[in-house]
Amino acid sequence: MLFGKKTKGFCIDFGDQAVLVARLSQENPPLVIEELKEFAPADTAGLQAYLKESEGRGPTGYAHSRVGLYPAKRVVRRHTMDLKRVKDPTYFNEVLSQQFRVEAERYTTLILNPEDGAEFDPAKGTQKEALFCGMPADDIIQWQDKLLESGIYPERLELGTVATLGALVSYQKFKQTKAPLLLLEMGEDATQCFILGADGVDISRPIASGIAAMIPVVQKELGLKDEESAKKLFYSNTFDFTSMGTTLIKKLLKELQSSIGFYEVQTGQSIGQVLCTQLPPNLSWLGASLAGALGVSTAKLELAPWAESLGLTLGSGVTLAAPEERWIGLFGLMASYNHGSAVPTEQKA
Repeated sequence: MLFGKKTKGFCIDFGDQAVLVARLSQENPPLVIEELKEFAPADTAGLQAYLKESEGRGPTGYAHSRVGLYPAKRVVRRHTMDLKRVKDPTYFNEVLSQQFRVEAERYTTLILNPEDGAEFDPAKGTQKEALFCGMPADDIIQWQDKLLESGIYPERLELGTVATLGALVSYQKFKQTKAPLLLLEMGEDATQCFILGADGVDISRPIASGIAAMIPVVQKELGLKDEESAKKLFYSNTFDFTSMGTTLIKKLLKELQSSIGFYEVQTGQSIGQVLCTQLPPNLSWLGASLAGALGVSTAKLELAPWAESLGLTLGSGVTLAAPEERWIGLFGLMASYNHGSAVPTEQKA
């Protein structure tokens, strides 16, 4: 059950650049989205005030919510399993530590089927591909405390990345899209790169180059005195960096071309579109620059028809502020799928 019986419930997507909130009509599909709100990440007081005033708070006084998070140290990685070892209790931790370079004992992890999001079942011993999804356990505790202080009772904590992946795989199937999609979640210090094909998540790779790596390039290109000046200008809305786009993304582009080239050789398929999420509005041109450099188009999503096919409807007067793509993570939290779960890393508060 998603929400307590006496609550309507909320879904809250705590993205890097915005906090997106949906107030829902009831706990089970079909669901009506009664209201959509957006807050700046730092506007905790505004979010608290909205939730306090909103209809839908439970008998505990908290807003019962499904919450999506994007911790910097999240792991969402596809891996080809050694079927001879999947029943070995030490095997999964070895993959985390040796392949993904994380301290397994410090992580809360769930392993999924990359095709449909169903939980990986080592007892079957036949499922070769797996999607490792996790985040540091300390981050979970910190987020739970923060949420409770904000008047939010997290019925479920999920990795927003995996909710996004589940939504996009479902959306592509709904639209009968054949060409693979390149998804980039661009953070300050790293970029999460995924290629989604007809059968789910085909490629996953973290790239140690994010938005911050572009700041020294801005400084150099514009002859600014220091990186702090470059950073202020880059994040302001006063200068058009579009013409400089190819130069700024040069390092990231090289890494992407390597991953895409490997994928296209392995599968014989070419990337059709690119979608960049977690970007601040004034850096939305980065998506177009990347798409242009890669010779593909930027993804434009129409979420309402797809959502309705899943029993999720926009209420009267509720509209999606453009571009619709930025709402995909929130819709991924709300959506329910018939075949397996597209959402991982659950930790009860």
